[in-house]
Amino acid sequence: MTRIPECGAEVGRGAENSTAAQPSDLAAATSDIATFHARHAELARGYHGAGDPDDPAMVQAMQMVLHLPKADPPPRSALLAAAAAAAVALCLDERVGPGGEWEQPYLAWKRLRIRKVARRARGAQWQATCAVPGVTVEIDGAQARALVPGPVGEVDPRIKRLQIGGTDLEHDAPGPPDPLLPVLWVNAALGMTLGKTAAQVGHASMLLAGALPVEHALRWAELGFRCAVREADPPRWASLAGQVAEGGAVAVRDAGFTEVAPGSMTVIAVPARSW
Repeated sequence: MTRIPECGAEVGRGAENSTAAQPSDLAAATSDIATFHARHAELARGYHGAGDPDDPAMVQAMQMVLHLPKADPPPRSALLAAAAAAAVALCLDERVGPGGEWEQPYLAWKRLRIRKVARRARGAQWQATCAVPGVTVEIDGAQARALVPGPVGEVDPRIKRLQIGGTDLEHDAPGPPDPLLPVLWVNAALGMTLGKTAAQVGHASMLLAGALPVEHALRWAELGFRCAVREADPPRWASLAGQVAEGGAVAVRDAGFTEVAPGSMTVIAVPARSW
């Protein structure tokens, strides 16, 4: 697989571990069908749900970085779609597979209690994230980066300094989603912040990919894991919950560490209509 610089340029030590997750690159990454099957099988096993380590510093989390330039920020829906795509792209990247350089930290995270932490970056801060191992996705001009998971007490200083809260984007009206793409429907009634929502759609994309037949997951990979994120009002949410009950969609139920009550259904992921 060809590695290409992302975020505009290589930045310092570790830039060789960066990959921009564009459709052509992801198609190359999944060219070995057997190894893709193995990565998908691991994702399809779900989260193993073991308890947290006794040492709070060893709690595992995936750091996610949202590119939020001060001038001309991207639409909220596009940025969330990029975050969702980046999360699942990392989980199906060849480097998390058997013998891959990211396999051990990925499995250490996935087999415990799944956590994601969304941060924002702009300018030089965003450029610096390119030197930290992970995957970047761009959708409709919006960029988000999912980083290789690790202990919260050992977050790279270039990431640790990035702001977690206090930044949001106005809700936009992107129009009807493309029927050829999966749709991640956000529970509008919960009023989640941008960062919380980014983490939740990242959970949803992972759950959806694991629930799909491997042939459909591979097709999604060839599209660069492109998806649509939309907000669901109460009537639509009730209809979507019915789809979940019938097995036609998957739902994220939050542990309730931040912003929402434990067990809240935050996002419902619906496969593309053509699948």
